[in-house]
Amino acid sequence: METYSSKLLQSAVEEFSKLPGIGKKTALRLVLHMLRQDTETVERFSDSLTRLSREVKYCRECHNISDHGLCEICSSPRRDPSIVCVVEDIRDVVAIENTGQFHGRYHVLGGIISPMEGIGPADLTIDALEERIAGSSAIREVILALSTTMEGDTTGFYLYKKLQPFNLKISVIARGVAIGDELEYADEITLGRSIIHRTAYDLTTAK
Repeated sequence: METYSSKLLQSAVEEFSKLPGIGKKTALRLVLHMLRQDTETVERFSDSLTRLSREVKYCRECHNISDHGLCEICSSPRRDPSIVCVVEDIRDVVAIENTGQFHGRYHVLGGIISPMEGIGPADLTIDALEERIAGSSAIREVILALSTTMEGDTTGFYLYKKLQPFNLKISVIARGVAIGDELEYADEITLGRSIIHRTAYDLTTAK
């Protein structure tokens, strides 16, 4: 167990080390870096996190992180309301937006079905997606832009079955994204092409 000359230092290191992928050594480097900054810089950093925790909202339409009740994408008249791209989380929205190739809207599930992690359909925003489609005459296509992993394919198959009664075009991103890859790690060109060259959902390859 690490020992520190200051309990304040130790407390800060312990908090940083709670972040995903951050061990105690990395946490110590980050804390020492912050200590080298002037007080105003540290206070801005702290204030931004506090405001994020207290003021951030989730879009009532797509469940993306937003500063308002309706996010900028859902409220934009320049976005095509007939196409909804279903993604696992906010990181995937960022990844797809960075390609500049998609001009529809999104629906953020908040995860994917994973029995090993205790995540079932009820833990995701699947019911909200069904309600959204049922309440809109504009939606014509749903793109399942999920990670090409076993969990992603399981979620895609579940969504396909749930959305069948709505008589929509259901498509998936082209397999330019390698099997087993998560969207956030795909390069922008590959991901952009995968969106453009999306294909109809195929049950024979989904199981």
